[in-house]
Amino acid sequence: MPAEQALTFYTANTPNGQKVSIYLHEAALPHRQVTLDLGRGDQHQPGYLAVNPNGKIPAIVDHANGITVFESGAILSYLSTRHGHLHPAQPAAQWQVQQWLHFQIGGIGPMLGQLWWFLHASPSRNDAAIARYAKEARRLCGVVEQRLASSAYLALDHYSIADIAAFPWLRTHAELQLDLSPYPRLRRWLEQIEARPAVQQALAASMPAPAGA
Repeated sequence: MPAEQALTFYTANTPNGQKVSIYLHEAALPHRQVTLDLGRGDQHQPGYLAVNPNGKIPAIVDHANGITVFESGAILSYLSTRHGHLHPAQPAAQWQVQQWLHFQIGGIGPMLGQLWWFLHASPSRNDAAIARYAKEARRLCGVVEQRLASSAYLALDHYSIADIAAFPWLRTHAELQLDLSPYPRLRRWLEQIEARPAVQQALAASMPAPAGA
């Protein structure tokens, strides 16, 4: 397989898909992107279930090493370890990154994802659920704000996969009706990451192709 196709990346325009796209662009890793239409149910087709039995995106196939990885956090850890980009050398720093990566996986993603569902996808309005998840989302924003008071980035004083993981979720604050005015450090962190050329390229690459393209 040609080098430019040594890695296949299955994705869609969601925060979890954007995470992996950002890493691929930050590390300048050649890859072939396969964009799934989630509304059409591409993720439930047998061909894709052979890649990810859970029927979710993202997933990657590392053809050069015969390894398939699904779950966005696992993919970020795999790629950073495999290629060394944004992978700190010292074990203490590696675990610092991993704990903040898992903070996103276990907290930011699920809570903001539930808030999005009850705001935009639930067939009936559930004010109690919206209030619950909005409160938890604000709490998590507060954790990030407090962390950024003592660290330039989420895990370390430099950019890491923990920032890549949290950024696509927290940048949806307007869509989630979350007021970030109480969190100036979080707002500045979002602006710094969004200004990175690789991030802009990745977000553009995640957008669906125009109809008829």
